[in-house]
Amino acid sequence: MATRTIPDISDLGFWRLPPEERMAGFAALRRLDKPVFVPELKVPFIKHGPGYHALVRHADVVEASRNPEIFSSEPAANSILDMPRWLSVYFGSMINMDDPKHAKIRRVVSRAFTPKVLAKMESDLAGAAARIVDDVVREGPRDFVAQVAARLPVQVICDMMGIPERHHEMVLHRTNVILGNTDSEYTGIEYTGTRADFGRLNVARGLLKLMLAGNDLHRLAMRLGARRRREPADDLTSALVNANVDGERLTDQQLGSFFILLVAAGNETTRNAIAHGLKLFTDHPDQRELLMSDYDRHIGGAIEEIVRYSTPVIHFRRTLTRDHGHYRKGDKVVLFYNSANRDEDVFENPDEFDITRSPNPHVGFGGPGPHYCLGANLARREITVMFRELFTRLPGIRTTGEPDRLFSNFINGVKRQPYTF
Repeated sequence: MATRTIPDISDLGFWRLPPEERMAGFAALRRLDKPVFVPELKVPFIKHGPGYHALVRHADVVEASRNPEIFSSEPAANSILDMPRWLSVYFGSMINMDDPKHAKIRRVVSRAFTPKVLAKMESDLAGAAARIVDDVVREGPRDFVAQVAARLPVQVICDMMGIPERHHEMVLHRTNVILGNTDSEYTGIEYTGTRADFGRLNVARGLLKLMLAGNDLHRLAMRLGARRRREPADDLTSALVNANVDGERLTDQQLGSFFILLVAAGNETTRNAIAHGLKLFTDHPDQRELLMSDYDRHIGGAIEEIVRYSTPVIHFRRTLTRDHGHYRKGDKVVLFYNSANRDEDVFENPDEFDITRSPNPHVGFGGPGPHYCLGANLARREITVMFRELFTRLPGIRTTGEPDRLFSNFINGVKRQPYTF
């Protein structure tokens, strides 16, 4: 497969290739005259369509993001295949909505992500990062993801929502299952062949695990929401269930789906940016030296470059509401952010890691438009605080080998990363 000029990016075998080979495949797709049409995978129990147009150029991704009236997030943005009802009840959050429904719910939840609210979190973030490094010093280096990268985001999100600490480990585990995609470690789905090599029993087990994970998180949020309606507290759940913005309140179902979106997007994106970041600074010691020469000056650019270079969320989907160019109403398009972030027409030397890159119009937090990541600024603050604590207190911290990567065509994830300090 590695020698093919035009790769089949729906073939899961493609996603087993080393990252540099996959990026070479996307570079070949960017050189085509128009977006390639890719047949969909056929997965038992899930309705599939004929395929999708792969948007791999920066300009195409931006156009689709800016024009939701043409490129719709309904019926699903977070799944190439149409999500069945028994899954969408858990994962059919506002990310799968268009305005005006999307705008109403976003107005409610955005109150938790204002600059004023995030500024109040600074001391809490710093304290959490300090405790994580305290534990690392006491325990010694084992796995950077488990000890550092995965801890801060899930703690921050759960603390924001008012989820008790006794549930944090469960939240992290269920999130791993939900975003495990085709990785057998999390989903139990064994995939060893090409394109359509799935067994029905195999997939049934994986879908059941996915549904149960969604149900556990959904119930946790809904139970807390019911309690906060009766007994409000100083947390995001109380604000969400008691808010009344233009007559709009979150229902129990919407609260559960939003919580899953929050822990999935907020946890995985930040967690993987931190994990990829340590590897990038290990592989590029000159960039780390530059960062530490004036941390406050360079950390902003460093975060944008980490997100651009690693692109934790690989793609989202849109569906055409009408004929547009060579697209037809009902066509699916998939926005490949990882490819757009390496577009040679936009980024000079796109395969180089450069924390001084400017401008850096990456789409690692989604393209411009109504679905731009609501938690982007929270993620930036978390990464800023975590790397400050790590590099200040553990100046010798570095990775010691290649990461154990998630097998997924949706999340550019790191399961484990050996390191030392």
